Amino acid sequence: MWKRIGTLKMRIELHNLKPKYMSESEVAGSDIYLQPSVVFEQGRSYLVRARSGHGKTSLLNFIYGISGQYDGEVVLTENGERRTENGEWRTENATHPALTGTTLREGMANARTENELRTRVLSFMFQDLGLFPQLTAMENVQLKNRLTGFKSDAEIEAMLDVLLPEGKKHQPVATLSLGQRQRVAAVRALCQPFKFILMDEPFSHIDIENARCVADMVMGEVGRQGAGLIVTALDAIDYFPFDVTYNL
Repeated sequence: MWKRIGTLKMRIELHNLKPKYMSESEVAGSDIYLQPSVVFEQGRSYLVRARSGHGKTSLLNFIYGISGQYDGEVVLTENGERRTENGEWRTENATHPALTGTTLREGMANARTENELRTRVLSFMFQDLGLFPQLTAMENVQLKNRLTGFKSDAEIEAMLDVLLPEGKKHQPVATLSLGQRQRVAAVRALCQPFKFILMDEPFSHIDIENARCVADMVMGEVGRQGAGLIVTALDAIDYFPFDVTYNL
């Protein structure tokens, strides 16, 4: 069972990570791939930038646990003294079965762990959005919120009212523009508790004014939860106050 004890901080550690379908020459010079240790810390904001087709989506999929097509390790830990045993990463005082310092592949083998990880620990705004086109914007967000019970319907409506033109929240997603769909996906990603939120090219079809509105809403929730933020983009973006920028 998921427990919160005090204010434990989460870390995402990557060790010698490389997509199986990319050669060493393709990732040469990367700040992340094939590096001995890269650490993302809860409470900090990170930008990961790279040209198209260079592994940005893959990186977030590896962290989120929906792709295992990589060499190396993805390790999730919470506040413990890390040590090595038999060459494997370990941690003390972890409070979640997926955060024992074992590799993410090992932690995700447990169905309960997988569900709790994706509804309590990591939130993800997918590049392909993953919305149901026949459902309205409101229904898409409510569907996610039924799993988490994190926001009230009034809160969801208020968030959508900020980001969508009047009346659009009750229209089927199939009738919305791509930029409007991205804004719906952003609201959906905020409807859960999380220690990290992952956002894959979240502003690719959003104008500057609306992008700033989305970023403000995201940073407000990140601040309230004391969470970390990892954003991918093709180039530098200034909508978020990033602490670290990695070139992938």
